[in-house]
Formats: sequence, C-alpha cells, structure tokens
Amino acid sequence: MKNPKKKQSGAGGSTDPLRPSDHIDGSGDAGGDGVESPRLSVVGWLRWGWRQLTSMRTALVLLLILAIAAIPGSIFPQRMADPNGVTQYKVDHPDLFPIMDSMQLFDVYLSAWFSAIYLLLFLSLVGCVIPRIKHHLKALRSRPPRTPARLSRLDDHREATRTVNGTDAKAAAAEAITIAEKQLRALRYRVQRYDDARGFSVSAERGYARETGNLLFHLALVGVLVSVGVGGSFAYTGQRVVVQGTSFVNTLLDYSSMNRGRFVSDDALAPYRMRLDSFDVTYQPFEQGKPSSGQAGDFSANVTVSEPGQSSHKAAVQVNHPLGIAGDRVYLLGNGYAPTITVKNAKGEVVYHDSVPFLPQNNSTMMSIGIVKVTDGLPEQLGLQGFFYPTSAQLASGALTSVYPALVNPTLTLNVFAGDLGIDDGTPRSVYVLDTAGMTQLTGGKTGVKSIELGPGETTDLPNGMGTITFENEAPQGAKDYAQSVKRYVSLQIHHDPSEQWVLGFAALAVLGLVLALFVPRRRMWVKAVVVDGAVRLEYAGLARGEDPTLAAAVEDLRDGHARLLDAAGTTAASPAVDDGTDSATASEPDDSGRSDQLGDR
Repeated sequence: MKNPKKKQSGAGGSTDPLRPSDHIDGSGDAGGDGVESPRLSVVGWLRWGWRQLTSMRTALVLLLILAIAAIPGSIFPQRMADPNGVTQYKVDHPDLFPIMDSMQLFDVYLSAWFSAIYLLLFLSLVGCVIPRIKHHLKALRSRPPRTPARLSRLDDHREATRTVNGTDAKAAAAEAITIAEKQLRALRYRVQRYDDARGFSVSAERGYARETGNLLFHLALVGVLVSVGVGGSFAYTGQRVVVQGTSFVNTLLDYSSMNRGRFVSDDALAPYRMRLDSFDVTYQPFEQGKPSSGQAGDFSANVTVSEPGQSSHKAAVQVNHPLGIAGDRVYLLGNGYAPTITVKNAKGEVVYHDSVPFLPQNNSTMMSIGIVKVTDGLPEQLGLQGFFYPTSAQLASGALTSVYPALVNPTLTLNVFAGDLGIDDGTPRSVYVLDTAGMTQLTGGKTGVKSIELGPGETTDLPNGMGTITFENEAPQGAKDYAQSVKRYVSLQIHHDPSEQWVLGFAALAVLGLVLALFVPRRRMWVKAVVVDGAVRLEYAGLARGEDPTLAAAVEDLRDGHARLLDAAGTTAASPAVDDGTDSATASEPDDSGRSDQLGDR
C-alpha cells in the first residue's frame, strides 16, 4: 500500500499528489516563486481602479478627507463670507499671504482640490450604492431560505415536545406549523413554508428595513452633494456695511462685495430696500477688575423693510436670528461706531462730510480704527488715520485707550497725511487702508506735532492752515449726554440659496436612514415540526446578521407564544419533559445540509 503522504515530483512541479500544481504551496513552473498574477491590460487597470473607488471603504475615507479639507475654511477668512477679513489678513501677514492665497486657503470651498475630493466622493457613493440597490431589490423579491436540516447547530436554538390529542400525529405537526406561520406573519415576518418527507417547517425573515435605511442614508448623502453643488450655481452671498440712518438697496451696485454662482444673472436679485433705524446693544456694567465687565449681552439691528407692492414694516436682525426677506436671509456679522466727520477748507466750504465706519480692534472695549480720505477741495489730497475710543482713559505713558465699549467719554484722535492717495490712476483701493507711500505725515508719530484730538461737537484747525475738521455730535440738540452722540453701523451678510430646503430634506432622510440602519435588527427565524414516537417535536431557531443581543429572547418569546396558541387550538398538549436544545449528541451530529452557507444572505 502506497503512502499518500509520500512526496513525488511531477511534470507540474508539485511534490504532493494531493495538491494541484498551481497550489500556493506548490513550487510551480516559475521555479518556486509562488502564484503569479495575470498581467492587466489598460481596461483591466481601469476596472480595478473603478472597483477601488466605488468600495464603501473608499467612500468613508473620502468623506473623512472632505471633513478634514473643510477645516481651513473655518480657520482662515473666506472671500465669499468675509472679504474684509481677507484684506486684514493680507495687511497683518504680507509675506505669508501670497503663499496661502496660491494654495486657495481663502477660497477653500471653491478650490480645485476641495472640488476634486467632492467629485470623487460623489462618484464613489454613486458607484457603491447602485449595485447595492440592485442586490437589495433582488433580495426583496426572493423567498426566505429553506429551513436548515440541523437547527440545533445554531446558537439560539430551543426545542419543545408535545403530545398529540388524537391519533394523527402528522396532521397535528402540520397544524402546529400552520399556527407558527400565522404567528410569524403577525410579528411582521416574511414567511415561506417548506414541507417534505422529514417534517414540516416554516422559514421567516425580517429586518430588510435595515438595508433600506442604509441605502437611504447613502442616497441622501448623494442628494446633499448634488443639492449643494447645483444650488451653489444659483446662490449668491454679499456683504454690506449700513450706517445708522442710511439704507441698503438689494442691487449689485449697492453691495460692498458680492460672490454669486455662475447662473445668477444681474437681474436675479429680488428688489427691496432696508433702512437701519437704530442698533440696540447692552453691555455688562463696568467694574474694575471684573472679567465680564463690558461684555455684550445682546445685539439687535432695528430696520425698516420696503418691498414693491407692500407697505413698509419694521423688523430686527439679531445674532443667530437672521431676517428673511424675499427669499434672502440677512445675517448680522458685526457692528461698530461711525463717527460723523466734517472737513472744511480755508474758505469755510464743506469739502467732506460723512459718517465713517471704524473697525473695532477689541470687542471688550470697542477701540476702533478708521480711515478718512479727502480727495478734493484742499490744496493737497488729505488722508486721516483715526482712532476712536468710546470711553477714553489715559495710560501712565500718556497714550489714550478705551476701558468700556459704551459711549461714556468718546474721543477721536487723527493723524494727518498730505500728498497722493494713489487713486488718480484708477487703481482700486480699500476704504479701510491708507497707502502712505506717496504722502507726508503732518501730525502724530515722529512729526513732533500732537495728533488731532476731538470730542463730540468739537472743531479744530488742520495743519498748514488747510481748513478745519469737526467731530459732529449726533445726540439730539447736541446734548452732553454722549449715549447717542455717535452713529452705529452694522455689517450685514445677505445670503440667497434656493437649495436650502433640498439640503434640509435630504439631511432629514439621512438621519431617518441612519436610525433604521442602526436600530432595526436583521434576523431569520425557523420553526420545525417532526413526528417522533407519536409525539410532535418542535424546534425553534434564530440567526441574526450582525450583532443582535435580543435574538435569544426573541426565540424564547416565539416558543412561548407558539405554545400558548397550540394550547388554545387543543390538538396537542405540552409534554412534561421539555428539551432546551442542549443535547450534546444532537448538537454534535454532523450534517452537511446545515452548513452556514445555507444561512447566509441570498
């Protein structure tokens, strides 16, 4: 007798007759280098790449990368939402700004790299979901799988034996399965009965809503991506600084800055007018050394809105409470003081009169910086660099500071520059930046001349006899109570996005799908009846897809409920001895018909 373990060498290079020549442990024709993968053509590589891209793992990785890629959009100011912040960042970081701008860190959501991640995620989700939908529809149309021959091999398995009240045990077993079938249907299972010579059984399954929820979640993500992508082409976002007592008209010319989608035409903006009547703000009372001193409690921009064909009405724009007008949402981004400044020439003629928004440098004290540019009417162009202190106080060094954000002791200081403002060549200049390259400083700094210092209602002379400058008092009748002596301004953002409702709807669907996918158990249940020695032996078993800690209790509830229904029918009676399915001989009996591949999803 030959030893089957004896190694032999054949033409194929295999040394073991029980293993094929191309087995992974075989030497192969290539001299023992193992199995060689076939060479892939261009189409093969493309197919491989597509399969990698459309895998769920890749989709999850891309979703994580997209979330990480969005972080710079919340760290750095964006041109779409905060163009003034971008300008200020350029002033504060002149060397770093060009590098960051070339990386599109100030236009994150419009950048090429963010769009690439966005499109790859979209393709990955679509390519992943469509095959799963086809598979799920096929599973929904299929019947529950046949009952395994050895239910005792399943972990959650119970047995019960019942005596027959009559002579026909086979009919009693069939009726028991009929009752189990009705019971499972009442429990909202899909059932299929399987009867054969060995006995009667019913197979049931439920929980397809779990996969439905999973697919709904991914389809909703695709819907969100499409809504954001398409809606962005019809959306616009603009900023406007509105000074108290002035109006904003919703036209392209009246915006300080505007970012609009490619399909937003010039006449797409809804016509309306909004006037800033007042700005209400409350501050914590001033207490020396108290950290909360001067903190703002609430903001409210009180406006009057006028729309064509409708009467004007009062409204308010508050933080986290945008105002809706004609499909637009108006957000309150910031606020500050706008001192009214009047400049007259040597002849007493008014050459400049305006309320100038000053940008706060410290929200707890509202110390602010502003720029005044006088282009005509004087011997030279004049640039004034101003500092406004709502509640001024003098430091030990003699410099002024603000100690409280409300108007208690308002003071305006100005450094005067004369020369070329750099606007005559048509180059656009920011109203918040003064280019002093072609100008001569006349007051403040190293000039030896003290900066102009004014309180509300005060007037002083400009250097070199050029004229006078006045800090106007806006309080009624020039009252010395400075609470209303300076106008306020608000920075508003007007946003229009027709896809908001679609995004909200798809987000709600995503949450619904996620709930179904997480909390709906996917399980299969079987009830089998076999006639043994004139009695009916019943088997109950369950199998879950994934973790299901309630499966064992569900099998027991099925057994107990079925027993009650059988008692009510009266064809069988409970046997004194009940087997709980732990018989080792039964559990260890081998049978290929109960293999796990019969229990898997079809």
